[in-house]
Amino acid sequence: MTKPNKLLSLIEILIVSTRLGLTSFGGPVAHLGYFHNEYVRRRKWLDEKSYADLVALCQFLPGPASSQVGIGIGVMRAGVLGGIVSFLGFTLPSVLALIIFAIILQGFDVGNAGWIHGLKIVAVAVVAHAILGMANNLTPDLKRKAIALFALVVTLLWQTAFSQVGVIIIAAIIGFILFKQNITEDDSRLAFPISKRLAVICLSLFFGLLILLPILREATSLNWVALFDSFYRSGSLVFGGGHVVLPLLEREFVPTGWISEEAFLAGYGAAQAVPGPLFTFAAYIGAVIDGWKGGLLATFAIFLPAFLLILGTLPFWDSLRRNSKVKAALMGVNAAVVGILISAFYFPIWTSSILAPIDFAFAAILFSMLVYWKLPPWVIVLTGAIGGTLMGLFV
Repeated sequence: MTKPNKLLSLIEILIVSTRLGLTSFGGPVAHLGYFHNEYVRRRKWLDEKSYADLVALCQFLPGPASSQVGIGIGVMRAGVLGGIVSFLGFTLPSVLALIIFAIILQGFDVGNAGWIHGLKIVAVAVVAHAILGMANNLTPDLKRKAIALFALVVTLLWQTAFSQVGVIIIAAIIGFILFKQNITEDDSRLAFPISKRLAVICLSLFFGLLILLPILREATSLNWVALFDSFYRSGSLVFGGGHVVLPLLEREFVPTGWISEEAFLAGYGAAQAVPGPLFTFAAYIGAVIDGWKGGLLATFAIFLPAFLLILGTLPFWDSLRRNSKVKAALMGVNAAVVGILISAFYFPIWTSSILAPIDFAFAAILFSMLVYWKLPPWVIVLTGAIGGTLMGLFV
């Protein structure tokens, strides 16, 4: 690829990812729906199977799965710089908004605003659309439908930090057993312009920081080292998305007196009000503790593990997914991902959004606007915010 083309690709990635960062409300499952609509359906930067495989990989890794999927797509499009640009575009709007919340709006009650409820209903429509599309492609037969049902039931009834990982491992084993004789040749390739040497360096750095930072924290009295360690460790050990990181952050910062319980809860309300990954809640905590510098440090620290892990695993992913045994296992994993998405669609997205018949009616309107009228996502988001405000005033 020539330099001008690469520059144009980077600009395109920045524009698209920033628009997603400004409009992607509803948490990680909703983000995957927005990504699927933008990158697979509209722009065709990758096909359904490649997207599903990338989502499956990111479900295996700790950290914010939706952010890692965005990074991976950026890397496939324009190398490591593409991944960085994709990450910045998707993340910075939320980071800046939460730092401003921390500095100016701290203490205001934003958690019960009508427009926030409208955006939650937008998430219902977006996720429903994504699930229907993925289910058609990834669960075409009864065996894979059964795997999806298994994943749905287990992740609904066993809601722990490791339930998704356990379900994916079991689904991989079932897929290997059921489908190892049914694999056809697949000449498609995922292009990851990252050397295996760089990947090994990233993985070594990930584990090295995880071990060394707590030691360095004990050996020094520097506040920024303690902050970096707390956020890095939280970002390294979380499976299951942004909501799972909240209790970890609360345990790290509230009992130690870094932030009050009231300020923590106010920040959680603010985090629900902005688009983008919920991991950017770290920016709010960092800003409360040490202003905008603390917010940027916290953001860098909590997302660094995700970045190191996705760069460290992508170069090995294509050869693994082309292996017939791995491909059979992936058929089971992809079916399980559908069940996990349906589970997350019900709880917390549906249960926190559809509280009355009018909510369901509004969700149906938004779904129709997205699926049948093919309106762009930003129109759906704007309609959801306005509708939620009106419902809060008159209902």
